[in-house]
Amino acid sequence: MKKLPLIILVVLISIPAFSQIKFGIKAGAETTTVPTYDISTGTSNITALEDASWGFHGGLFMRIKLLALYVQPEVVFASNSFDYNVKTTTLTEVKSQKFNRLAIPLLVGAKFGPVRLNAGPAASIQIGTPEALINDPNFEEMYKGAVWGFQAGVGLDLLKKLTIDLRYAGSLGEALGDSVPIGGQNFQLDYGQKSFLVSLGWMF
Repeated sequence: MKKLPLIILVVLISIPAFSQIKFGIKAGAETTTVPTYDISTGTSNITALEDASWGFHGGLFMRIKLLALYVQPEVVFASNSFDYNVKTTTLTEVKSQKFNRLAIPLLVGAKFGPVRLNAGPAASIQIGTPEALINDPNFEEMYKGAVWGFQAGVGLDLLKKLTIDLRYAGSLGEALGDSVPIGGQNFQLDYGQKSFLVSLGWMF
């Protein structure tokens, strides 16, 4: 994960001089499936109250036009909160757990008039450690510092400034396993959670 900024820098440097570059800001909402835990012992049991939860995101993006295609790296802060029923031998109570993360998608797309199609890999970096719902649970998978998934979707550009995006964010772990080796380094893959994202952006 430490090599990600270097990879992005190399991509930007390698883009020919005839490309066009625009910068922008974006914000929006997303619905994300709830992290589930296989924790059921004689003293504890955790169940999600809902299958998904709404959250928000906001950040920066760069759009680099190259012939008929464009490359769009982004850096976006996202936050979601989830509610769980936590049962112990003595009581049952509802607890909330908040997840903050930094999403870094690197999308490649094509434009057809004002309509855009794009897809690409997306890194997700956990910010902080979510509060444990019970004492000494095995939440190691939740605490991964960074994992890779993907984003794909459709967008619309209006007035050469306003952008609207609708995307699906999915996991790569279900197809490729927990990690993949690339260039002698293992990249941890996202496993399980899925999101639908809608956002508005403004380009400069």
